[in-house]
Amino acid sequence: MIGPQETAERLNRLADAWENLAKDKVFGGMTLTQFRTAIKPSFDARAKIDTLNHELLVAQDERDDADKTSQAKAQLVVNGVNGDVEFGPDSALYEAMGYVRKSERRTGLTRKKKTDAAQ
Repeated sequence: MIGPQETAERLNRLADAWENLAKDKVFGGMTLTQFRTAIKPSFDARAKIDTLNHELLVAQDERDDADKTSQAKAQLVVNGVNGDVEFGPDSALYEAMGYVRKSERRTGLTRKKKTDAAQ
């Protein structure tokens, strides 16, 4: 089975050759005009796909732009919780927002194991 791009190229090549070399002949019980009408839905569907792909790209760009703004607003909220005397960085609210409470954080200190060079 051939792919969609090859199908479109083949249909165009067939119709163009027919138009250039045997415009007034009937093949497969169809005139050239009837054939072009019969294959039009294939090209209409391709045009619709192109339009939808473009709309998808535009929507993704809009989402990305909106996400930048939303992330900045979310950071303001987190900073507000951090700086609030009732809540702060060790609160259940801070943890529920997906962050690690200050009291549960590790120090980050690691100690390398000593290797015995004599072995």
